[in-house]
Amino acid sequence: MSLKKRKKITIGETAYPEIELNQALDMVVSVKRAEGLRSRTLRDYAKDFGYFMKWLSKYHPDIKYVHELSPSIFRDHINWMKYDAKRYEGHKYSGHRDHGTGLSDTTINIRLRVLKAIFNQLERDNLIGVNPIEGVKTLRQDIDLTNCLTDEEVKAVLAQPNQREYVGFRDYTAIVMMLDSGLRVSELLGLRATDIDFQTRFITLTGEMNKNRQPRLIPISNHTLKLLLQLITENKNHFSTDRIFMSVNGEPLTDNNYNKRLKYYGEKAGISGKKMTAHVYRHTWARNMVLNGCDPFTLQKMGGWKDIRTMRRYIQMDTSDMRRSHDSYSPVNTLIKKRI
Repeated sequence: MSLKKRKKITIGETAYPEIELNQALDMVVSVKRAEGLRSRTLRDYAKDFGYFMKWLSKYHPDIKYVHELSPSIFRDHINWMKYDAKRYEGHKYSGHRDHGTGLSDTTINIRLRVLKAIFNQLERDNLIGVNPIEGVKTLRQDIDLTNCLTDEEVKAVLAQPNQREYVGFRDYTAIVMMLDSGLRVSELLGLRATDIDFQTRFITLTGEMNKNRQPRLIPISNHTLKLLLQLITENKNHFSTDRIFMSVNGEPLTDNNYNKRLKYYGEKAGISGKKMTAHVYRHTWARNMVLNGCDPFTLQKMGGWKDIRTMRRYIQMDTSDMRRSHDSYSPVNTLIKKRI
């Protein structure tokens, strides 16, 4: 059996293989899998590259090979995503509603970063001579100062779960846990009873549980510890697993189901204009830790941020935060006010 020879593209004095677009993803995924990327990340690669390929087949059906792409093609794609793409198209929870057009800058940048990662990898492996996405920039994003909950909003949300029922108590415990530890939703829902040291009040997250593969220790308060112990005890009476956050059917709670619960409690609490997801609680934890005096390096270690610049996006302060800090720390208030 003879193997089909791949054509060559010559740039200068170097010949590069002619790579079909539908092969590009497989080649990169093979590399990333060997590097140890998580299955979820690889699925995101396939999903976001699939969005691009679907758009390409509709608006540029003649393009079949990587070398036929150019920065202008990607900029066309950006403009289409920003102004013409249907929101939530193909999403399993979108239903039949018309959600309008134009994706958020955050969504566009996520998809662009995946495309950049794919073509950058092909370039690093010397499989392409010209990187077609080089020079294409992600969108500039305004800093969102509404992605944290106020103290009043937190209290309103905590008043919603019915703690006399299993689901309500589980949800209340999970919300308190997020506000106390800043765990990512995947870390929270993946917790097992064996991850908690009830003597030292530390949670141990192994590298495989963390986004950046780095193990970390996270302290928790006595109040949170008591809630967790009560939930674990309740679970033992009904489920044969040491997972902490379970559905009533004995299945591990999923990200989607948990975020739907958070949205439900946010609506019951009368909170509008904010995306009531687990990510908002992580932002709220980070901001409140800083406002209460936590130094940035300790916060970075507890939050599991590899780059302190990423952490800084979590602790944007609104005007009331700045006013409170200014009133507490201004030299005028501490040195001069006493003389007035």
